Amino acid sequence: MAWSFDHRAATFVAALCLLAAPSVAAETQSARADDAQVARGKYLVSIAGCSDCHTPGGMLGAPDMKRYLGGSDAGFSIPGEGVFVGNNLTPDADTGLGKWTVDDVVTAIRKGKRPDGSELSGVMPSASFAHLTDDDAYAIAAFLRSLPPVSNRIVSYKSSEKVPIAVSAVLPPDAYNALPAALK
Repeated sequence: MAWSFDHRAATFVAALCLLAAPSVAAETQSARADDAQVARGKYLVSIAGCSDCHTPGGMLGAPDMKRYLGGSDAGFSIPGEGVFVGNNLTPDADTGLGKWTVDDVVTAIRKGKRPDGSELSGVMPSASFAHLTDDDAYAIAAFLRSLPPVSNRIVSYKSSEKVPIAVSAVLPPDAYNALPAALK
C-alpha cells in the first residue's frame, strides 16, 4: 500500500493542533494552579496545627501519619458539655468529608457549622479561622479533598456518657490543684 500526502488533510490537522494548543496550555496552567492551591492548603493546615486534633495520636504526641487527618483517638473535654473528638477530615464518603462540598468545608472552617446547620464543637477555632482569606479557606478545602480517604468513624460523648478514650481536659485552678501530684 502506497501512502499519499493530502495537503488539505495536513492543513486541517495543523489547524486543529493550533486551535487545541491554547486549551492544552490553559489546562496545564489550571493544573499548576490547582497544585499550587493544594500546596498552599497543605502549608496552612500544617501551621494551623490541624493534625494535632484530627490525626490519631496527634494529641498524645505520636501522630499516625498513615491516617493523617483521619480523625483523632483522643478527645477534648468541655466541662458540662462533653468530650469532643477531632473529626475525620479526609474525603472518605462514609466517615469523613467525602459527601461535603468545597463550600461546606469552607463554612465549617470559618463559621463552625456543618452542612446540616448544626454547630461544631467550641473546641474548633472557627472564630480565628473566620479571618482566613477566600483564597486560603478554599486552599485548605482543596488540600483536604486531595488526601487519601481514611475510614475512621469518630464519636463524641455527652457529659453523662462513659468515655473509653484518652481525654484532654481544661480544669478550673481549684480542681487542678486538688489533683494528686501523680496526675499533674
